[in-house]
Amino acid sequence: MLKISRNIGLLIFSILIFSSCSEYQKLLKSTDYELKLEKANEYYQDEDYYRAQALYEELLSIYKGTDKAEKAYYYYTFCYYNQKDYILAGYHFKNFMSTYPNSEHAEECDFLSAYCFYLESPYPDLDQTNTSKAIDALQIFINKYPKSDRVSEANKLIDELLFKLETKSFNNAKLYYNLGEFKSSVIALKNTLKDYPDTQYREELLFLILKSNFLLAENSVETKKNERYQATVNEYYTLIDEYPNSKNIKEAEKIYNNSIKKIKQAK
Repeated sequence: MLKISRNIGLLIFSILIFSSCSEYQKLLKSTDYELKLEKANEYYQDEDYYRAQALYEELLSIYKGTDKAEKAYYYYTFCYYNQKDYILAGYHFKNFMSTYPNSEHAEECDFLSAYCFYLESPYPDLDQTNTSKAIDALQIFINKYPKSDRVSEANKLIDELLFKLETKSFNNAKLYYNLGEFKSSVIALKNTLKDYPDTQYREELLFLILKSNFLLAENSVETKKNERYQATVNEYYTLIDEYPNSKNIKEAEKIYNNSIKKIKQAK
């Protein structure tokens, strides 16, 4: 009995699905554009963005130059956004703003075109092209709409994106250290500091520069050792000047004392 009821339920469900698909196919072939617009809006409200998008796409050319076209394009763009196709959504948000610069939705779409780059920004270990594009686009938005309520959010997003770039730069520099490439490590770590002077990794960067210099000196030919031990001493002073209570202070002092000892032995 239970099996029969289940089969009947599946049959009814299949009939409803078929009926729905059949109705939609008829709608696609219809030339009643007012009905299509009405149904597109209904599909959109029901979060059936795939069907709504197909209808809006046709209606854009039908209603071109009218207020209906603007509204259809607005929802058409959000169909991409709500389906998480952020590349095409970002393109259409930007195009909407360019096509309808005086629209009540222009500022919103300008912001969302930048926000789509943010949503496409990957983890720090991957290519950060979209991260840089998002930062640039958000900054342009801030400059264009300095009094917008969205400026605060845009600034927060930029800070988050910058931290992602800092993290990638820091991880890349630290990789040289982990591989024992201490000369390259010093250069890469210093470049990260130069590019991001206010980075949250600053203390760790200064310590790794100190340690990389010391290990570089330890593994250098005799003619280079003294110069590199002196560079280590200089980096020690840089670290303790900024972070006298550094979490790595004990190891830093040990490196400093060993470097001073090596310099004295060379005299």
